[in-house]
Amino acid sequence: MVREVTPSEYVATLAGQPATVLVDVREAWELDIARLPGALHVPMGEIAGRLAELDTTRDLVILCRSGGRSLTVARFLEAQGYPSVANLSGGILAWARDVDPTLATY
Repeated sequence: MVREVTPSEYVATLAGQPATVLVDVREAWELDIARLPGALHVPMGEIAGRLAELDTTRDLVILCRSGGRSLTVARFLEAQGYPSVANLSGGILAWARDVDPTLATY
């Protein structure tokens, strides 16, 4: 079962940790609207072909617009044997609501 992490929990406990990678699975046009600094951009449709870029020894927190695509990707990564994967609950919309209200939403 995929662990859920709220944006507030991420900021309080995981952000800036060397063992944590925030993986943004949105499309490039979505990043043009709202982007989180330091996130690794791997669009959902490219995940299977880019697994080598995702370190199995690090904690992966998966992000999308509202949490649906990221949950699908997180489940896929768990099925591929990644031991520490979490879904960012509510995605960039929750981030804008709970962490950074200046962030553009769409």
